[in-house]
Amino acid sequence: MEFSIAELLANFTDDKLVAPKALEKKLNCKDETSQRLLQIVLDALEKANILVRERGKYRRIFEDDVVEGKLRCSSKGFCFAIQDVEGSEDIYIRESHLNTAWNGDRVLVKVTKEGTRRRSPEGEVRLILDRANSSVLARVKQAENGYRATPLDDRLLFEVELKENGVNLEEAVDQLAHVEILRYPLGNHPPLGRVAQILGSDAEAASEYDIVCCKHDLPRQFSEAVLEEAKSLPTKLRKADLKQRVDLRPLPTITIDGPLNPTGPAIDDALTLEELGADHWRLGIHIADVSYYIEPDSRLDIEARRRGTSIYLGENVLRMLPERVHQCCSLAAGQDRLAVSVLLTLTSDGQVVEFEIQPTVIQVDHRLDYQQAQAIVQRHDSPEDSATRPAAYPLPTLDELREFEPVFEMLDQLFILSQAIRAQRLQRGAFDLNLPEKIFPNEANPELSKFLSTKFQYDDEGALGAMVVSSLLPARSIVTELMLLANQIVASHLLALQVPAIYRVHRAPDPSDVQELLKLVSNMGIDAHLEQEDVVHPRDYQRLVEQFAESKTEKVLTYLLLSTFKPAVYSTTPGQHFGLALDDGYTHFTSPLRRYPDLLVHRVLHAVFEHGRDRRSTRSKEKVDLRHSSCHGQITWNVLPTDIQTELEEAFAAVVVHLTEQEKLAQEAEADLEGLKKAEFMQQHTGKIFHGLITGVQSYGFFVEIEELLVEGLVHVSSLKDDWYEYRSRQQKLVGRKNRKQYKLGDRVEVQVKSVDYYRQQIDLVAVGGGSEAPDEDEPEEVVLEDELEDANEPEEVEAYD
Repeated sequence: MEFSIAELLANFTDDKLVAPKALEKKLNCKDETSQRLLQIVLDALEKANILVRERGKYRRIFEDDVVEGKLRCSSKGFCFAIQDVEGSEDIYIRESHLNTAWNGDRVLVKVTKEGTRRRSPEGEVRLILDRANSSVLARVKQAENGYRATPLDDRLLFEVELKENGVNLEEAVDQLAHVEILRYPLGNHPPLGRVAQILGSDAEAASEYDIVCCKHDLPRQFSEAVLEEAKSLPTKLRKADLKQRVDLRPLPTITIDGPLNPTGPAIDDALTLEELGADHWRLGIHIADVSYYIEPDSRLDIEARRRGTSIYLGENVLRMLPERVHQCCSLAAGQDRLAVSVLLTLTSDGQVVEFEIQPTVIQVDHRLDYQQAQAIVQRHDSPEDSATRPAAYPLPTLDELREFEPVFEMLDQLFILSQAIRAQRLQRGAFDLNLPEKIFPNEANPELSKFLSTKFQYDDEGALGAMVVSSLLPARSIVTELMLLANQIVASHLLALQVPAIYRVHRAPDPSDVQELLKLVSNMGIDAHLEQEDVVHPRDYQRLVEQFAESKTEKVLTYLLLSTFKPAVYSTTPGQHFGLALDDGYTHFTSPLRRYPDLLVHRVLHAVFEHGRDRRSTRSKEKVDLRHSSCHGQITWNVLPTDIQTELEEAFAAVVVHLTEQEKLAQEAEADLEGLKKAEFMQQHTGKIFHGLITGVQSYGFFVEIEELLVEGLVHVSSLKDDWYEYRSRQQKLVGRKNRKQYKLGDRVEVQVKSVDYYRQQIDLVAVGGGSEAPDEDEPEEVVLEDELEDANEPEEVEAYD
């Protein structure tokens, strides 16, 4: 089955009737077999009282006590259904009520018991909407009646019966293997699988890339049907492609991107700049017009939708779209390319006077990387200024940059404008977090250094997806600030046109979480507060960032600040973007080759270009320019035809939660690979002593970041042999009962690498120096014992599983 139950049900909104033919189109059921399978599923959902059939069409039955969520399980077997609606309670599912659902599955849950102040509501899985584990990373073992595979992920509490499939299972015993699931558990029958790949005798022997792809079930190949459709795309522009487009090819055009990628470039954005006089500039932000080539509900579109985003695993890239699409769309130098361009008139102090959004054709003249751009904009710096440049970023000499001389002045002005735009952003209350860039010392491990240097893949608010992180290369801010501005401009325009859109929403932190943080900060000697006790504003965080920058423990305080953030999500309704201090909506528009939400936003703009109504009726003499900011506040009619408006609204509502989940999956996979790389590196340093910073304290020990390596490990309390240590939660420290020695947040310590668990990415450390003396007036708090912590994990006492 090429579609999931979740994908099918996403087409049913409110009480609307949906015809089977419409579902066949949406789910790409083009052949008789898939159409017959769709009808079988519809019949089953009707029998399960999920759908009802009326006049040959189907309608979804919505019940107040039946909710949708994603199953999260712990290694101890406690499972909760996490609802998508913010603020909703997580629902505890007992093992007997899982109905064969596994960790990560999307499920429909019937609430059977309401929650109380101290207990979560309970429920049972009524229907599995989407399976999260079509394959698992597992260890093969021999059983009495054949062979079985035990998943390495201890949240997957089952064994898979293995089918003979040409692989010598006897040789696979005790080996790590990638196991594909052929049949999920049904009645008394266990899950059935086959060994797709034997990875080795242990995790260390396997490729990190293989482990991550198997663990997260990441698609490494495109199907033949998708590749065949991609082959049909033209790599050269035709005359018909240029119709109704603004020709901007005569303008000097540049791209600024990361280093050349051996797997091929994916350049989404380009820049132009013209001086208009009277202290005004015309800035062009040009984004590859991918949506022109990707038809809605085509095989390419469905595959891109499923993936949701490209995933960057070191030098390996799991692309959202096949290489052929990149060849057609990527803004390569010297090639005519289609784009959607945001053309702004700006003052020198960064104020936007007006803008328009146009379908265009451009040609890039020069492609620069960040180091080249930095070398150009700092070419007039004094030797003293140049000496402060971090050694992690070697810059080319001016002799190596002669080919870019025609755009030197353009880059200078772009940098000046980007700083003015940044000042406007900070003035409204936004902030930049000062986090360390993940650049590993070359002399320590060149391979890991190369891997970590590939992590900056997006040019707007980046991988964190919620706020801007300061860079050691100021020239990066040219692209960052201009992409943020383009996303903001497009969001404001779609909102003014009142057309469907995908927005990027970042809610404010909970005031209670921030107050807890401020108490901890106060215990560290910093007087910090909110302007309003029960409301958190971006300007509060701007002030906190500035305060923390003056502290010796800035890094730890910044990590704590980051921990209060809510994740950014995709939504069909505009909302606050806290990290950017925006109240009126923000979107993703600038990376359509790599993010599906951006592709959808481009699709809306094309709908406006082609079908937008620029006047109230055909009899009206006055019309507006739907591509220009002058139309804002002038529109009192539906810009798009009703059928197109409805189709876009339903398509976006059906996919928005999935896109957020796919982004999270990509982040987890990328973090996993980084963790494995670091664990592998630290295995080589077992027994060595490093200086570190305490970044977190718990009852069971404290976490230490080895700063020169940006690697974190745990000093377990059981390794502190010199005394019995009590945990002081309010002060975030461990204090010795007799010797009064303390290990507190922000302390610097010396640690020895004791052991490394490669697969779990756990680094155990032993403290060999550091710590401080606890003050005499330090009153002991209630001691938290390990058996009490164990009791706290009982489901009756928790509100959610973290």
